[in-house]
Amino acid sequence: MKKTLVLLLLTLSTTVLFSQDRDQPFIQQQTDPTNMGNDGRPNMGDTNVNFEGEKPHISEYKIISFERDTSFVDTTLSIKKDYKYNYLRRDSYHLMPFANVGQTYNTLAHSFDDLRLKPRLGARARHFNYMEIEDINYFHVPTPLSELYFKTAFEQGQQLDAFFTINTSEQFNFSVAYKGLRSLGNYQNTLTSTGNFRFTTNYKTHNNRYNLRAHIVFQDLLNNENGGVKTDFIPFFINDEADFRDRGRLEVNFEDANNMLKGKRFHLEHDYALIDYRDSTAYSILKLGNILSFEDKFYEYSQENPFEEFGPAYASQNLKDRVTLEEFYAQAYAGLNNNLVGKLNVFIGYTDFNYGYDRVLFLNEETITNRILGTIIETGASYQKKYRGFELFGKAAINIAGEYDGNYLLGQASYELNEHNKAKASIHVSSVAPDYNFQLYQSDYVNYNWQTNFKNIKRQHLQFDLESKKLFNAAVSYTGIDDYAYFSQTTTDTTTTPFQLDERVNYLKVEASRQFDFGNFSLNTQLTYQKIVDGKEVFKAPEILGRASVYYSNRFFKNALFLQTGFTGKYFTSYEMNAYDPVLAEFYVQNEQEFGDFPLIDFFVNAKISQTRIYIKWEHFNSLFASENNYFSAPGHPYRDWKIRFGLVWNFFM
Repeated sequence: MKKTLVLLLLTLSTTVLFSQDRDQPFIQQQTDPTNMGNDGRPNMGDTNVNFEGEKPHISEYKIISFERDTSFVDTTLSIKKDYKYNYLRRDSYHLMPFANVGQTYNTLAHSFDDLRLKPRLGARARHFNYMEIEDINYFHVPTPLSELYFKTAFEQGQQLDAFFTINTSEQFNFSVAYKGLRSLGNYQNTLTSTGNFRFTTNYKTHNNRYNLRAHIVFQDLLNNENGGVKTDFIPFFINDEADFRDRGRLEVNFEDANNMLKGKRFHLEHDYALIDYRDSTAYSILKLGNILSFEDKFYEYSQENPFEEFGPAYASQNLKDRVTLEEFYAQAYAGLNNNLVGKLNVFIGYTDFNYGYDRVLFLNEETITNRILGTIIETGASYQKKYRGFELFGKAAINIAGEYDGNYLLGQASYELNEHNKAKASIHVSSVAPDYNFQLYQSDYVNYNWQTNFKNIKRQHLQFDLESKKLFNAAVSYTGIDDYAYFSQTTTDTTTTPFQLDERVNYLKVEASRQFDFGNFSLNTQLTYQKIVDGKEVFKAPEILGRASVYYSNRFFKNALFLQTGFTGKYFTSYEMNAYDPVLAEFYVQNEQEFGDFPLIDFFVNAKISQTRIYIKWEHFNSLFASENNYFSAPGHPYRDWKIRFGLVWNFFM
């Protein structure tokens, strides 16, 4: 990993000599309706660019998502870019970060947009920065392109994300990237050290009939764990005792533990057009394709000495829990794209999985197996069409054989009311088994061993969206969940245990956002209302969550410098925030303490010079004026104090 990072930095440094100015506004591509991928969305073939001598336009530097939607490299500076300038490199409005960058996040608002037929590894608190197949982008560029992201961290560390891509010809592209972090943190034993290496490639033939894309990913995410600040020392933090303003002096529950998530993945997609007929009035395309994917990952928790509150342990020292998951997936699909019929895709898939441990456990006359392994065969279809002004999309799949039952159905319909307003309705119904760590878990801690027979989690999700340029953007969603699986602690001990709710969870979420501009001043707002109608004992969220940014924008020095400066505030009402368990790397339900009802206010100065965006932020500066420190990310885990951080994002065009 380290050698790869050095090579990337050397490559990026040489591109400075060849950098060009392509400061153009972001433009969204209008995709070709005849260009279809395996999921009924545009294919990679629609990437014709100018490879001849003249200077390319920035719109020719294309980014192709997993869903095969195409956008362009965006070198502009905006408030939305500021929201995404963080460790995850995406808007973290719905999340509450822990004190050190690279640690986990508590969830403030829930989303239900994933389509799955099988369980996941678990350790979900470690997965926020784990790049899934859907997170990998592909590229098509007329000249070599690189990007360097840098941001300071907390005590003896920094963040870096370096990226390079090149088309060796119009048909072939590859990219290589490495995202690394090391941050010691202000509290004892909270060091984070993570790395995400990505390699992608895509290829098409001259006639666009054969298309291929693939990626390789290696990831390791290490976090030292301390179990939170000791209960006796929490008042010293809340009352802002002068002797403990150095957070390293606050005693924590332990200083000898860490957990790690590590994985590698090899992924390939390719298709061939058996029929490719197009003329000025009609088109008809028939494609056959194949997907192959292999992923090997493990989660490990290690600790030198047992912690009493986790219960008795089998070993007196050097505890280590390690669970692995190997998964191979193959899919064959056929897709028809016709100007009359629409886009129809059918597929059949095969999964071979192997989850578990290296030992069988005999516990209190109960045998806990070491493995969950088997196969799954699935089939499904998707359909997309424009009909009388409506944009229709549907997708459904079901497991027809194998170890697990599972199914999902997604339906969407959108309609452009006029040039300023667009409405969309979605329905999502699914049934999937709980994650593997709910079903089987083994540990050197006696009470962290179980084997369950949980039912599938059934979910029904209905959502309405409004996009309005003159009013506001809004989304109203209702989610019902049957047999909801969660972690909690019993009243008799402090051991986290899996449970399944017999009752139904009913969850309502309403969100609205709007940007107001007054000359050079702007106000960007977002508000979320959440109501847990049923199941509030185990399903947690604050009733109100909001964010607002007030800022000033202008150009200086003959337009050479674009500046944005202002304040961003975030707030959520008090609620029974989920607690964090480092052994499982999972959050669990607690009903004893409420947290929230405190503002998080940042002051920022952002600037753009040529292709460089510079970010300076005084994070949580209002903590200086608080009468008491009541800000927590989870029970026992205080949120970060004020900190001035800076960094940049720099694009190079050769």
